[in-house]
Amino acid sequence: MSRPLRATIDLAALRHNYGVAKRAAPRSRVLAVVKANAYGHGLERAARALAATADGFALIEPEYAVRLRESGFEREILLLEGFFEAGELPQLAAANIATAVATEEQLRALEAYRGGALDAYLKINTGMNRLGFAPQRAKAALERLRACPGVRSITLMTHFATSDGPEGIDDAMQRFGSATAGVPFPKSLANSAAIFAHPQSHADTVRLGIALYGATPFSDRTAASLGVKPAMTLTSALIAVQDLEAGETIGYGATFRAAQPMRVGVVACGYADGYPRHAASGAPVLVDGVRSRTAGRVSMDLITVDLTPVPGAGVGTPVTLWGEGLPIDDVAGSAGTVGYELMCALAPRVRVVEAGA
Repeated sequence: MSRPLRATIDLAALRHNYGVAKRAAPRSRVLAVVKANAYGHGLERAARALAATADGFALIEPEYAVRLRESGFEREILLLEGFFEAGELPQLAAANIATAVATEEQLRALEAYRGGALDAYLKINTGMNRLGFAPQRAKAALERLRACPGVRSITLMTHFATSDGPEGIDDAMQRFGSATAGVPFPKSLANSAAIFAHPQSHADTVRLGIALYGATPFSDRTAASLGVKPAMTLTSALIAVQDLEAGETIGYGATFRAAQPMRVGVVACGYADGYPRHAASGAPVLVDGVRSRTAGRVSMDLITVDLTPVPGAGVGTPVTLWGEGLPIDDVAGSAGTVGYELMCALAPRVRVVEAGA
């Protein structure tokens, strides 16, 4: 016996979404970003689904990068934040894992390194102001990196702060262009938003993140408009039904009050499963394929939903929390967050099944 809650990961959707990005950036290599356990979809699962087609993978965690290599993946693997300790460099070289170089400390470690050859991505800060060398320091950093005996190849990289918004990337592109003028190295600039909105940034290698998983990086463009499909669908079922009289309340804090007699369904899912506790009452949900809304606060293990649009619903009726038929971005919007967070927050206790193998 088990709770009816489960997350279905559609491997065919991952492959489809990767293909959409390849068509959007046909002259570029596409790295599939699989950090944070492939945005909650499962690193090994995503790697297996894309191993035959992906030009490479990008992630954050060095130990998982090594695990990917040991699993038999032979194409490029890039550490987006680079290495964290100089002692990691020999293992990265042995596993042929490329590393970002984004800080003075990393650059110094490479200058002192005398082991096997590494591929390096020199990160230039064009306005994100997290990692990377300031544009006015980029050429000096590049010359130092070129002199490192352990560096085999260099790619120039940046990460856009506003590729998903009306500000666009013109300012960032100008900064990057000034910093790299006359420098004949490959470039990696575009994230998911830039892949779809800013073709001038595609360059040699793009990095496909949120769109790989079927969500949108934009606030004003849906995932469906990009042509991508949800790779994660979170489903459950009603485990109880309550009949309320007008004026009765639901849940902790009694924040929802029935305006008239109504039926309420109780769903086996809560914030301990990864559903956002801060989702407002009224967040969208599908009950037996019909769009309805939550009613009251999200509990640790349960959600209550309005059954008014689904009068025939009862115990056992299927419920979709997000995914196929209900974009994760719609749910995230009701919680004041983004689809990325919901995917990454999927709890270990949620049963995961695969489809589209």
